[in-house]
Amino acid sequence: EILPEAYKAFMEFDRLALKDGAIPKKMKELIAVACAHITGCPYCIDIHVGNAKKLEASKEEMVEAIMVATALKAGSAIAHGINAFNAYDGSEEEALYNRANLKRFKEYGVINPSTHAAFSHFDEEAMKEGLISRKEKELIAVACAHITGCAYCIDIHVRRAKQQGVTLEELTESIFVATALKAGSALAHSVNALNAYE
Repeated sequence: EILPEAYKAFMEFDRLALKDGAIPKKMKELIAVACAHITGCPYCIDIHVGNAKKLEASKEEMVEAIMVATALKAGSAIAHGINAFNAYDGSEEEALYNRANLKRFKEYGVINPSTHAAFSHFDEEAMKEGLISRKEKELIAVACAHITGCAYCIDIHVRRAKQQGVTLEELTESIFVATALKAGSALAHSVNALNAYE
C-alpha cells in the first residue's frame, strides 16, 4: 500500500532468486533456511522451512543446513579475530581484508589450543558429507558468508566450492538466494516497524 512498486519489484526478485535453476529449488530452500538462521529472522525461518518441507526436504537435511549456517556464523567471528590480532599488535596494515592475514589464524592454536581444536572439530563435522553433499554444503557456506559479510569466509568457501565442481552459475544463484534472504529479513521485520509506528 505504501510503496507498491518497490514491494512488487522485491517479490519478483525473490521469486526469481528461489526458482529452479542450476541449483534445484529444494536446495535453494535449504540454503534459504540456513541464511534465515544467520539473519535471525523468525518470519523467514517459518516460510522457508515450510517451503523446504513441501519440497520433501527431511528434518535431517534441514538440521545439516542449519549446522553449516552455525559454523559460518561462528567462522565469521573467529576469522575477524585476525583483525583483532592486527589491532591489538598496533599493525600498520591498512587493508582490513588481506588474504595474507590468514596466516595469523594459527595463533588461536597457540593462545587457546583446546578451544581452537574444539571449534575446528565442529567446523569439520558441520561441513562433512551427509545427506547434503560437500558441494551443496559449500554452496550453503558461500551464501551464509555473504550474509555475515566475512571476506575471509567468502574467499575460503568459494575456493572450496570450486574444488567441489561448483559452476559460476551455481555460485551466482547461491549468492542471489543470500541476497533475497538478507533483503527479505529487512522487509519481514518492517511488520514490527509498522506496528511500532501505529
